[in-house]
This record gives sequence, C-alpha cells and structure tokens, in this order.
Amino acid sequence: MSIKQLHTIEDLHQFVQQSGQQPLFKHSTSCPISAKAYEEFQAFVKETDTPAAVFLVIEDRLVSNKIAEEFGIKHESPQIFLLEDGKVRWNASHWKITRESIKEALTQ
Repeated sequence: MSIKQLHTIEDLHQFVQQSGQQPLFKHSTSCPISAKAYEEFQAFVKETDTPAAVFLVIEDRLVSNKIAEEFGIKHESPQIFLLEDGKVRWNASHWKITRESIKEALTQ
C-alpha cells in the first residue's frame, strides 16, 4: 500500500473521514529524528495493508496547524496519529515512533 501525501486541509479532511484505522504521520524534512521515525513508518506501511498518509510540517504548515487545532493535541515533530473512524485513538512522537509501536497500537 502506498502512503498518501496530504498537502491541503481538504486532503486532510478526506483522509480523516475514511472509515477504519489509518495512521497519519507528521514529518519534518529538516530533522534527523523525524527521518528515522519516517523510515519506521514506511517499513510498517510496507509490511501491512493499512491506508496511511503523511504531511510535511514545514512545507504544509496549514495542515500541521489544523491538526493541532482539530485534534486538540500539542504539536510535536515527528508525530504519528492513529485515526479510527475520524478520531485520534493513539498518538506518539519522536523515538516512540517505531514499526512495533504502530503495530501494537493497531491491535489494542
């Protein structure tokens, strides 16, 4: 399964409105911690058949700000959200983003 890149608030809303579980990754292209977390996220997506999306914090700032506002979760980068039927069920940031932590969140 591929990772959809979100560029607009409309892209975000379309992704959030999907049913089921889907991870959403917040990536900073200027941060080495984010690069490592993104590798873990990509490995997870490659191993599973889970719809997933990413947005770039610097390049898509409006999406980043909207997520913090709509989900009521403090901005961190990198950060991952597990969405289920339009709501955030789990989130993690920095070194806590691993292939295994995402798998575990999906099975809880």
